[in-house]
Amino acid sequence: MKKRMISWGLAAAAALSLTACSSGQTGESTSTAESTTAAQTTAAETTEAKQEGVSGTFTGSSAGMQGTVSVELTVENGVITDVAVTENHETPSLTAVVFQRIPAQIVEYQTTTLDAVTGATFASNALMRAASEAAEEAGLDMAQLEANAYHAQPGSAQAWDTDILVVGGGGAGLSAAITAAQEGSRVILVEKSSFLGGNTMMAGGGYNTVDPEAQAGMILTPAQKNTMDGYLALDPADEALKLDQFPEWKDVLTELQDEIRAFYAANEGKEPGVDMPGFDSAALHMWHIYVGGLRELNDGTWVASDIDMARTLAEESLSAFQWMESIGIDAKTGADASDTVFTVLGAMWPRTHAVSADKPLIDALETAAKDAGVTIYTETAAVSLITDDAGRVIGAQAEQADGTKVTINTAKGVILASGGYCANAPMVKEYDKYWGDDLSDHTLTTNVGTNTGDGIVMAQAVGADVTGMEIAQMMPSSSPLKGTLSDGIWGDASEQIWIDGEGKRFVNEYAERDVLTKASLGLENGVFYIIYAGHGDDAGVCKGAAMGDTCFGKDVQTMWDTNQIWYGATLAEAAKATENAIGGSAPSFTEEQLREVIETYNGYVDAQKDDDFGKEVISGKIDLEAVDANPDLGICITPRKASLHHTMGGIVIDTNAKVLDKDGNAIAGLWAAGEVTGGIHAGNRLGGNAEADVFTFGRIAGHSAAAAE
Repeated sequence: MKKRMISWGLAAAAALSLTACSSGQTGESTSTAESTTAAQTTAAETTEAKQEGVSGTFTGSSAGMQGTVSVELTVENGVITDVAVTENHETPSLTAVVFQRIPAQIVEYQTTTLDAVTGATFASNALMRAASEAAEEAGLDMAQLEANAYHAQPGSAQAWDTDILVVGGGGAGLSAAITAAQEGSRVILVEKSSFLGGNTMMAGGGYNTVDPEAQAGMILTPAQKNTMDGYLALDPADEALKLDQFPEWKDVLTELQDEIRAFYAANEGKEPGVDMPGFDSAALHMWHIYVGGLRELNDGTWVASDIDMARTLAEESLSAFQWMESIGIDAKTGADASDTVFTVLGAMWPRTHAVSADKPLIDALETAAKDAGVTIYTETAAVSLITDDAGRVIGAQAEQADGTKVTINTAKGVILASGGYCANAPMVKEYDKYWGDDLSDHTLTTNVGTNTGDGIVMAQAVGADVTGMEIAQMMPSSSPLKGTLSDGIWGDASEQIWIDGEGKRFVNEYAERDVLTKASLGLENGVFYIIYAGHGDDAGVCKGAAMGDTCFGKDVQTMWDTNQIWYGATLAEAAKATENAIGGSAPSFTEEQLREVIETYNGYVDAQKDDDFGKEVISGKIDLEAVDANPDLGICITPRKASLHHTMGGIVIDTNAKVLDKDGNAIAGLWAAGEVTGGIHAGNRLGGNAEADVFTFGRIAGHSAAAAE
């Protein structure tokens, strides 16, 4: 591996890039034909005349979100005739439109000043900067190129008619649209960005659901048994449980304790870790939602999940997951899932099911939507809801990226599924009563840049109530440079080893995400490091070159080249890599430091008891002898820092996904699902509950809207 430099100062630049991405800049509408104005035609002719004779191929590069973007600019007699992208590390699912549209526009309009593509501002600007550098190398008239600047112009106002309008093309919106269309409704879906997927596109493919058949094929670990014994010992009168303030949750604890006793009786004589099957139930999932989300605000008040919403999620998420499988998504349940169920970071129990993530998931949903007859418009942002004299929602006003105004009239109403507002840090800060000075207007986010709270604002304008806006979840395990989740290595929560700048563990890695975040924010610069601790026969190791150069399915060399990880084929090399990579601006680790923390952790795995932090479910023993002896194996260390991830609060809905006003009455013609809503997760969302929430309530919203009179 070649040596790389990591500068934490780049985080400031990343923050600015993300702010730009969420600033509301829009790309060109997909519905409006492009045409060169007379002035631009004249400008292009002037450019050709002034620069006649300039020909050749010229190169330029610029920093993109995920690495360098490079182009080759072909010029013939002073005219740009081709723009070829020669290097591109951007996420294809988020930036495909950028690399299709902008090169063609540069050629057509003879300029490198164009509209950024909605939702991909940083990649758009990187490509335009690279092309400008190439044009300057060619000696083209840069002032003239600037004078040729092209910005899309609005088309004629339009009016569309449908039964149901779905606002937002992420998991909640697509599942709602598919369900409503499958049940006979005409459906239009509008998405503000240039791509479908929203935050679901950024999710890691973890879906929490109680799956008794899958658990029956698993083995309960001694650590899980200890945790269950702890639940049996809980006293409802314990002040820490706050059941005096939220008495409705007492029955859930009683239900859970009865289930655990019955489970033990049914498996009498069996040993955890040997032949005792796995255990899970709706009551256990609900209890985790309760204790995982029970939080005290800065003003001393406590928040807890709405019990009815939590029960709906716990009881209906499996059927929603099975529905996903029925429409072509890779979503295994039952006995087929016994070997794949895991614990995503912050989930609190091994009930996380793997689901095809990122673009494959969204592609499958898009295909299912189109097969069901859903009409989809991207780069089309809903800006306000339309109501009749009785206050019923009957449609929405929208605007396409080129400025074209659209009125969408609905026979049944509107489903809001536009996501949260973590890409709007000032909005998070405005409502915050939890993080205080740990938040700023420039805090990084894992979210797509279009998640700015639009749906919440639109719903409030027609009288909708909101709840839980005081807390936004921060993802502790994010890129220190960009805030993203898509890079680095971090694996199953039960297998991770987190260390501070001194090479010491500092937290129970199995804890809830806000607990992990608060622990990490207390470290220098808020940065910590994950030693990848793998699973199975290759526990704790990354693959070396002879094994395909991958670690957790990711290319090691690419991650190294793009400053995502430190890597070594031996423990000594991994320690040396940190020394070489950081340039003195972050702590380096010695082999002795790494060996000590790994061997101590290994001992806790063997004993199934974490004496330092009480990690409830602990695994991922690292075989250091195997690593040091086998050149095909290695160690990955990933720098991490917390960033905004999920907004707990949003629109108040009932269990049928109907939007409620401040008096608790349903607003006719309006439903909502996904992160745009609040009430389920209280002060902290469990890892893996977002996708369960999105698809469970997306399905419910689609069904409710389709059934409306």
